Amino acid sequence: MKRIFLAVAVVFMALGLKAQSVALTLDSCFALAKANNAKLKTNELEIQKAREVKAQVFTKYFPQVSLGFMSYYAVNPIIEYSVDDINQETSFGAFVATTIQALLDAGFDIPTKVSMMKQGLGGNAVAVMPVYAGGRIANGNRLASLGIEAAQLKSEVSERDLMEEIETSYYLVLGLQEKVQTLNSALALIDSLDHTVETALKAGLITNSDKLRVALKRNEFQALQLQLNNGIVLASILLCHQIGIEYPEEGLVLENNLDQVGLPVNSNKVFSRPERRLLQLQIEAETFYKKLTIGEALPQVGIGSLASYGNLTGKTKFNAIMFASASVPLTQWWETSHKIKEHDLKIREAELMQEDLNGMMDLQEKQAYNQMIEAESLLQSDYAALAMAQENSRLANLNYRAGMNTITDVLEANTLLLQAQNAITDRRITYASARRKYHDLTGK
Repeated sequence: MKRIFLAVAVVFMALGLKAQSVALTLDSCFALAKANNAKLKTNELEIQKAREVKAQVFTKYFPQVSLGFMSYYAVNPIIEYSVDDINQETSFGAFVATTIQALLDAGFDIPTKVSMMKQGLGGNAVAVMPVYAGGRIANGNRLASLGIEAAQLKSEVSERDLMEEIETSYYLVLGLQEKVQTLNSALALIDSLDHTVETALKAGLITNSDKLRVALKRNEFQALQLQLNNGIVLASILLCHQIGIEYPEEGLVLENNLDQVGLPVNSNKVFSRPERRLLQLQIEAETFYKKLTIGEALPQVGIGSLASYGNLTGKTKFNAIMFASASVPLTQWWETSHKIKEHDLKIREAELMQEDLNGMMDLQEKQAYNQMIEAESLLQSDYAALAMAQENSRLANLNYRAGMNTITDVLEANTLLLQAQNAITDRRITYASARRKYHDLTGK
């Protein structure tokens, strides 16, 4: 059904949402909000960000590879050695110096100075694979998974709250529209009195004050009508903003579904409020933070390899090295022990908060149930009051025509009828909102 509503919503948008020919249902408003609302789009981005964080942490399972390149040119050779630099005080040094001098004396052209590393270039690749990192990689991945779940749960809560806001706006517009219709009926009754009052005035049965009372009541109802119409426009603009559409000049046409709201029924579906799981996630996340802290004080082991190729010393050469590394923090445990105690306190703090908020949520769910039952009960009382107001209005009009009532009695009876009809509208909206609130909190 959700897919159908979303498809209908897309069609509405494509057609420009001709409000005069298509009535918006509450479900179609929900579908439009899911497609257009900026808050829901932001929630989706938060989930994607959490997934990217997990992807970042997951890369730590794989070797870290880096490439390097170096090129240099020295003003003077980095290594430079001549015959004069030979220590001739040693027997070997004296032999080398004597030999070189003899060769020079014999006419051999041999260099008396050696220069190296005037310029060169080379590249290398290093790969390091973590073997053991104190459990930080595994715990980091678990913590990132909790981050995704937390983002999804927060999105559920945000979406639920938005849907409640949309429903409130929807019923506000619907209620105001119903009150306008009720007021139009009241104005029609006032108009029907005009002829009767005019006739009675000509016959001398009533005074001008009675005619004035009718005119004042009409002005009162017309002023109320203007207020209601202005309220409809403002509430409709708010609803359009929430569901992400432009406000049509013709106004919104809403489907009245208040009569479709039923009493709560028991459900076998397992339901848990997202807030309860979020509280549990806080405890689990703090536990993983504690493990990460412990991991910082544990030995770190890794293996790797390095390959290099280039001409840095005057000769092109390839080389490769395999290596292993291990580090053991010795003084880290002093600081870590205090960090662990801090995390233990945070875990206990989260547990106490969970206990307190769980109790508050239980109370909230009980209160929502009571409000729903009270609204349903009061709605039945309001229907009974409406029946009495309708009968009182009928009798007042009959008695007035029979000369047994004054015009004041008729106007008062019509006002009471209008109030009873508006009370029914308000109570139906109150019950519908209470019914949804209870469903959102309990799944029933």
